[in-house]
Amino acid sequence: MPERKPRKDAARNRAAALAAADDLFAHCESPESVTMADIAAAAGVGKATLFRAFGDRTGLIHALYEARLEPVASAIEQGPPPLGPDAPPRRRVPALLDAVLCFKLDNRHLALALEGIGGDSPYRAGHYQRWHGTLQAVLEQIPGLTDSDFTAHALLAATRADLVEHLAGQQRVPRELMRAQLASFTAKVLGSDAPPS
Repeated sequence: MPERKPRKDAARNRAAALAAADDLFAHCESPESVTMADIAAAAGVGKATLFRAFGDRTGLIHALYEARLEPVASAIEQGPPPLGPDAPPRRRVPALLDAVLCFKLDNRHLALALEGIGGDSPYRAGHYQRWHGTLQAVLEQIPGLTDSDFTAHALLAATRADLVEHLAGQQRVPRELMRAQLASFTAKVLGSDAPPS
């Protein structure tokens, strides 16, 4: 039997649902307030269509996150230095953290929704494990640096979505100042004299 191709209306409905979810999360008071019914209504599709396409609300949020993250992930996996794999580790670590921070600043609503998803531990979530695994592998390449597992967790804690939201949204810390502060903190953790330029 030939493999079935996705129907055009299914692809269109999926795109509409992702766009509607993105807009609703961007303009909501709290990510928890956005329901599948809200997303279905905004996308002009039935709730059953959403559940077929994404499984549940968590699946939809993950799909939206992955779509937004794809350019960053591609740059990390095969891009040029300082973010790509050929960069020296002491340059790549701050670049990776800066990429995480900028992604969360640009997608604050989505990052909050994703990190707010229930579960026994946010550290077991696939997106977190990927960031942590990549960062840990680069940290292991730095001579004299010990305990790369903990160090990766500690550095990523500085980019948590709730902290980013608190600093950018409530304290109104400017984006470039947040980036500079993270670079300075990272340099201290790595034992560098100054953040890389």
